[in-house]
Amino acid sequence: MGIIHKTGCILCAQNCGLEVEVEDNRIVKVKGDRSNVRSEGYVCRKGMNIAYHQHNADRLKHPLKRVGNAFERISWDQAIDEIGAKLREIVDRHGPRSFAYMGGGGQGCHFEAAFGVRLMRGLGSRYHYSALTQEFSGLFWVNGRMHGRQNIHAEIDAEETDFLLVFGWNGMQSHQIPQTPKQLLRIAKDPDKLLVVIDPRLSETAKVANIHLPIRPGTDALLMRAMIAIILQEGWENRDYIEKHTSGLDDIRGLFMNFDARAAVRTCNLNYDQVREICRLFATRKSCLRYDLGIMMNRHSAVSSYLAVTLEAICGRIGVRGGNVFHGQMMPLGAHSDERDPKTWRTVATNFPAIVGCFPPNAMPEEILSNHPERLRGVIVSGANPLRSYADTTAYVKAFKRLDLLVTAELAMTETALLSHYVLPSRSAYESWDGTFFPFSFPGIFFQMRRPIIEPDGEPLELGEIHLRLADRLGLIPPIPDSLYNAAEEGHSAFGLALMDYAAKEPAALGAMPFILGKTLGKVMGSVHKAALWGMMQAAPKPFRKNAAREGFTPGLGMGEELFQKIVDHPEGLWVGQVDPEENLANIRTEDGKINLVLPELRTELEDLDAAHEEQALKPDLTFPLVLMAGRHFSMNANTLMRNPAWNEGKRDCTLMMHAADAEALHVTDGQRVRVTTEAGSVEIELEVTDTAHRGHVVIPHGFGMVYDGKVHGVNVNLLTKNTNRDWLGTPMHRYVPCRVEAADIGISTVAM
Repeated sequence: MGIIHKTGCILCAQNCGLEVEVEDNRIVKVKGDRSNVRSEGYVCRKGMNIAYHQHNADRLKHPLKRVGNAFERISWDQAIDEIGAKLREIVDRHGPRSFAYMGGGGQGCHFEAAFGVRLMRGLGSRYHYSALTQEFSGLFWVNGRMHGRQNIHAEIDAEETDFLLVFGWNGMQSHQIPQTPKQLLRIAKDPDKLLVVIDPRLSETAKVANIHLPIRPGTDALLMRAMIAIILQEGWENRDYIEKHTSGLDDIRGLFMNFDARAAVRTCNLNYDQVREICRLFATRKSCLRYDLGIMMNRHSAVSSYLAVTLEAICGRIGVRGGNVFHGQMMPLGAHSDERDPKTWRTVATNFPAIVGCFPPNAMPEEILSNHPERLRGVIVSGANPLRSYADTTAYVKAFKRLDLLVTAELAMTETALLSHYVLPSRSAYESWDGTFFPFSFPGIFFQMRRPIIEPDGEPLELGEIHLRLADRLGLIPPIPDSLYNAAEEGHSAFGLALMDYAAKEPAALGAMPFILGKTLGKVMGSVHKAALWGMMQAAPKPFRKNAAREGFTPGLGMGEELFQKIVDHPEGLWVGQVDPEENLANIRTEDGKINLVLPELRTELEDLDAAHEEQALKPDLTFPLVLMAGRHFSMNANTLMRNPAWNEGKRDCTLMMHAADAEALHVTDGQRVRVTTEAGSVEIELEVTDTAHRGHVVIPHGFGMVYDGKVHGVNVNLLTKNTNRDWLGTPMHRYVPCRVEAADIGISTVAM
C-alpha cells in the first residue's frame, strides 16, 4: 500500500478535497476527503481522474529552444539568459506596451500570478491577459458601476435560499458552489423550496429542476427586462429595501413601466402567465439568482449582468441571507479598474480597457498583427493554452507566428508550446505548493494549501520560480543584503523584523516583494509559492483580518504567522474566517454606500432591447441558419487541463448535439459525421441527435481537439469561434455563434429553420 496524502482537485474552480494514494511516485487511488470542511468528501469524476492529468505522456522535463522546425534541450541558465536578453531588447526598442503576460488563470497555479504580474510590471507593462476577462468582463464592469468595485461580486446563498432562479448555468455539470449537485437536488426535492432553470437546452440541471423554461437562444436579456417590468408594474418590488439600499430607481423606472412585457415574453417563446408567476414568487420569497456563461458569453452580455443585479436589488435580495451575498475572501479576485480614469491602460489596436486589471484574450491576435508601433512583440504564456482555450485558434496561430518572442511555461507540450521559441517545464499542481482562491463560501471563508505529493521527473520548476529567475536576470530585484538571507534561516520572527527594516530602507522592495520573499524565505522553505503564502498572510487586508478573528484567530501582529502555520499544518484545508451576515451590505463601495441602478453607458442598448428589435436581430441567416453553443460544460471535459483522452475511454464525449426535428430536416442521423461551418471555419464531428437540444440550437463541448501523444481526440471548438464576435468589453459570444450543418460527405445542406 502506498502513502495517503490530503490534497485538492485542480480541474475546476471548486478545488474539492481529495485523499490520494501515491505508490512508487504515481497516483494509484483517489477518493473524496471527508475531513475537508467545505467539500465534505464530495468529489465528481473529474477529481477522481487527476492521475490522468498528473501522469501525462506529453510532460515537459527540460527547457527547450526552437531551432528551425525542431526543439533542442538547453540548460535553465541558458534559457533564462537568452529569454531575459530578448525581453530586454524588445522592451528597450519598442517600449513596455510591446510585452504581455498571459497567465494566472490556471486552477493549479494560483500563486504563479503574483510573480507573473510583478515580472510584467517590472518591465513597465500592464498587459495581463487572463481567463477572467475571457468570460466575465461584463460582470466585473457591472460590479464596478453598481457595487463600487469590479472585484466585489455577490454569489448565491444556496444553504438558506427558498427559491433558486438559474439563467444559463448547468450546475449539475459545471460546479460553481460547494457540492453543487447535492445542493441543487436538495433544493429541488424540498417541497418548501423551488428550483427554476431558464435554458434553451434541457440541460442536466434543467432535468432536475422543478420548472424548466426553454428560452429562445439569445433572448435572456430581453426576458430579464420583461421580468423587472412585470415586478414593477405589479408593485411587487421591495420598496423599503430600495429606499435604504439602492439609488437611481426613479431614473430608470420609465425603462420598465411602459415596457411591453407580454410581447417580450412571446419573443422569448415562453408563456407569459408562467413567467409572471415566477416573477411573483421571486419577488415575495427568500430567493436568489444564479447566472453564468450561458448569458455572460451571449448577446447583451454586460446588459444581462446589469439586469440580473437590478432584478435582485428591486426584490431586496442582495446582501441578505438566502439571497445573493458578498462572499468572504482572503484576497480580492483581481484588481479594480475604471476605464474612465485616463491612467487606465487600453489595448493599442482594439482600444479595450483593463477590467479587474486584465485584458480580454480575444484582443491579443489583433494586438500582435497590428501595424501600431507599440504592437505586441513578446508574450510569456504561463500555465495556459490559448490555442485551445481562447476564441479563434486560426487567428492565434497566425498572430503567434509573427511574435519576436513567444515563451510558454507549461506542464506539457501543448499546442501553444509547439509554436513557442522557448518552452519551460513547470511542476504540476501535485509537485508544488499552491493554494485555492476560487472556492467562495458563505459565511465561512475556506482555504487549502496543496503541498507536493509527487517527486517531479526531470527539472521542472514552480511557475513562480520561473518568473523569479527571469526577474533576477532582468535586474528587476533590488539588492538583497546577506542579513535578510541569514534572518530567513533564523526563523519567521527574525525574518519579519529584518524584512521590515529592509523595506523601510529600500524604496523598490514593495514592488518586488514576491521575488524578495522567493529568493530568501523561499530558499529556506524549498518553495517560492509557500514563501508567497507567508507574505500574503502578513499583509492580509483588514476586512479579512476581521473575518479571521471571528473564526478564532488572534487579532494583532501575530495573526499572519498564526494563519500561515494553521494553513500549512492543515493540508485538508480549513475555515480561515467567518463573514458577519448582518454586515454584508457594508461591502458596497459606491460613494453613497448604495447599489447604483443607473448606468448611462447601457441606456441606448436597454432602450432598444424590446420585442421588435430582437425579432429583427434574431432572424435566421440563410448562410448560417443555426445557432451554435460553443463550449458546453459537462463532466467529461476539463478544458485543456486534461489532455489524456483515456479518462473518457469508451464514452461518447465530443459530439454535436442537435434536436431530432432539425436532424430530420437536414436528412442527417445520429452517429453520422457532419460538417459544422461558421464565419471562422469548419470542422467535422459526430452527430448526436437528442430531444434535450433546442430547435435551431446545436452544441459542441469545449476541452477537446488536443494533440496528445501524437493523436487528436475530438474537435477543437475554437476553430469555429471568431475573436471579433464579441461585445464592447471584449467578451466573446461563444454561446451564440451562427452556423450551418451538413452531412460531411456533401457540400450543400438543406436549411433547417
